[in-house]
Amino acid sequence: MASYCIMISLMVVFLLGSCSCFVNAQPRAFFVFGDSLVDSGNNDFLATTARADAPPYGIDYPTHRPTGRFSNGLNIPDLISLELGLEPTLPYLSPLLVGEKLLIGANFASAGIGILNDTGIQFLHIIHIEKQLKLFREYQARLSAHIGASGARNHVNRALFLITLGGNDFVNNYYLVPYSARSRQFSLPDYVRYLISEYRKVLRNLYNLGARRVLVTGTGPMGCVPAELAMRSRTGDCDVELQRAAALYNPQLVEMINSLNQDIGSHVFIAANAYRMHMDFISNPRAYGFVTSKIACCGQGPYNGIGLCTPASNLCPNRDLYAFWDPFHPSERASRIIVQQILRGTNEYMHPMNLSTIMALDSRN
Repeated sequence: MASYCIMISLMVVFLLGSCSCFVNAQPRAFFVFGDSLVDSGNNDFLATTARADAPPYGIDYPTHRPTGRFSNGLNIPDLISLELGLEPTLPYLSPLLVGEKLLIGANFASAGIGILNDTGIQFLHIIHIEKQLKLFREYQARLSAHIGASGARNHVNRALFLITLGGNDFVNNYYLVPYSARSRQFSLPDYVRYLISEYRKVLRNLYNLGARRVLVTGTGPMGCVPAELAMRSRTGDCDVELQRAAALYNPQLVEMINSLNQDIGSHVFIAANAYRMHMDFISNPRAYGFVTSKIACCGQGPYNGIGLCTPASNLCPNRDLYAFWDPFHPSERASRIIVQQILRGTNEYMHPMNLSTIMALDSRN
């Protein structure tokens, strides 16, 4: 009888331990905010011109059909999800985001938006960052109804966040047209300081909404994308003025992130050096297996850099050989290189730590 009781006790301990392990091993949610670099299809549900809903977008996606991603296949959030063993997040506006799917997280990103609400107004109906945060509050209410307020709060606190903003505030606002409203209002250094101050408010609001691990990407080398080469470069060299903007913006973004983390008392925000990640293969494409980093795979005009990718565009036969898929966005293969740096990059790429380190630290808690 005593041995039977001992056996029962051991089984109870084992089962309780198993339940605890299951809870701890529950996949963390993933939330995505930002612009077309990370939009997984929200704009397909909006009356906007900033859409990727026609072929050949999605040509290398598993379904070989357009998904609203500005990519030939998977985008950066998809690839991060795959690396972490997570199910890719659905666009928040998708009718499929219900029930248990809410536990995966959600993608709130919308092509064309920026830090400022007047960025991207030419695209009509897009989800500005202020609205993305409002939708995130709505999401949390829906999650609370599904798993309870306490469960929802813990789920959000444990989650990973990605936010990508800033590039459109230059290319689709300050430099969109000569003598734009913002360029008349601000000198470039003053404009950068203004952007950073506004971005700080966005990040602080995200923290107040429960975010505790947030990857924040800087701008890439904006003057080197095929669209800007087509419009601004006669020699194929990166546009000096847009490169100057990136050189001013990115260091100040890191300084702001450091300051915000100090105020909070924790490494909540992690800076991803997207400029360096892109410049590696832009400066030396052949070292990364690309034939070119100047010409987009899909487009028209010089460098295939005019307009968006359409069924009538020039289309390269092998997307893996091109650093850029369309005039603005990296190919899936280039995105894979970027995600590897997010995961495992040194402090030159990820500050103060990379995503693998974050996951290892958080797994101990």
